[in-house]
Amino acid sequence: MGSSQQHHHNDTDCVWVHGPIIVGAGPSGLAASACLTQQGVPSLILEKSDCLASLWQHRTYDRLKLHLPKQFCELPLLGFPQDFPRYPAKYQFVSYLESYASHFSIHPRFNQAVRSAHYDHGLGFWRVQTQDSGYISRWLIVATGENAEPVIPDIPGMNKFHGSVVHTSSYKSGSEFKNQRVLVIGCGNSGMEVSLDLCRYNAIPHMAVRNTVHVLPTEMFGFSTFGIAMALLKWFPLKLVDKFLLLVANFILGNTDQIGLRRPKTGPIELKNITGKTPVLDAGALSLIKTGKIKVVEGVKEITRNGAKFVDGQEKEIDSIILATGYKSNVPTWLKGCESFNKDGMPKTAFPDGWKAEEGLYTVGFTRRGLLGTASDAVKIAKDIAQQWRVINNEGCNSHVIQLKET
Repeated sequence: MGSSQQHHHNDTDCVWVHGPIIVGAGPSGLAASACLTQQGVPSLILEKSDCLASLWQHRTYDRLKLHLPKQFCELPLLGFPQDFPRYPAKYQFVSYLESYASHFSIHPRFNQAVRSAHYDHGLGFWRVQTQDSGYISRWLIVATGENAEPVIPDIPGMNKFHGSVVHTSSYKSGSEFKNQRVLVIGCGNSGMEVSLDLCRYNAIPHMAVRNTVHVLPTEMFGFSTFGIAMALLKWFPLKLVDKFLLLVANFILGNTDQIGLRRPKTGPIELKNITGKTPVLDAGALSLIKTGKIKVVEGVKEITRNGAKFVDGQEKEIDSIILATGYKSNVPTWLKGCESFNKDGMPKTAFPDGWKAEEGLYTVGFTRRGLLGTASDAVKIAKDIAQQWRVINNEGCNSHVIQLKET
């Protein structure tokens, strides 16, 4: 099994895992496993689906590209191939992850949905239970991420609607919605890109905007906006960088308030750090809003049999609804008796210290800072576990391990 060594425990038919158990084979789990391998520590990834990065493979639309230039999306120890474009497409990113796993000989156990994980204080180990197996290890790395489950909003009347309702996790392309009036609920990156994609198929997207939103150009002066922001933050205070970004954004995009996209009072980077809410990087939707091809509507008050009523009193007939309402963590559903995560399934300790919890529990990919945050977590976790690993292995086998017989 990959780089991990396992034994079966006689009494409980649990698999003893020598290194850490990693839950989730997305970019976070792969990065953690690769960094551990580099430090000489084996690990075992448990993945509920049948493939690596199932969110990327099964729950993203066909047109998706990385929103940030590739240098900000690389996992540790192995970069993207030279010939990849500046903004790799979904299929290129997936192929990178597959070659990454292959390069580090990472072989997750697929179709292992973790039902529960808890720390056994008597044994001093983590017990992890999937639908058909039990595992024991000193260390548990939570790598299921911020985007494990779709968020489905509770909107009055949704059950009455006669048309189709899909979350963006099930949306593939606008070809299924040709010539339809489509209500897109949500105006983040997904809502904007889906609206843009719908226009390519002559659908008429109505994008419901309930909250304020920061829209920034993807690039400024030929450089990525994100790259400029990262560079400026090394030299200038955050609030000043935010002011600069908004000044340039208004110059390039115009005043977005005039087209129904009100900006928050807090600046884009500060808001991202506080709430995790990402600014929208405009991929072309804004010009279609200005020409009226994408219609911006107020928040939805209720759904009717063949349309929607909005908070400003308007009512419109609609053929289909797409929920661009984002994702959430699923950690509270399976990690038991743990004080380190809040009710939303996010680490209580803020970035940059959220990667380590108590009793050999670690988290990777919950930084609200994308793949850069994941890479930083993975490196720290691997170093920390490797130090303990060397101490344990220098002291010889622990008494618990001696009772285990090899399979």
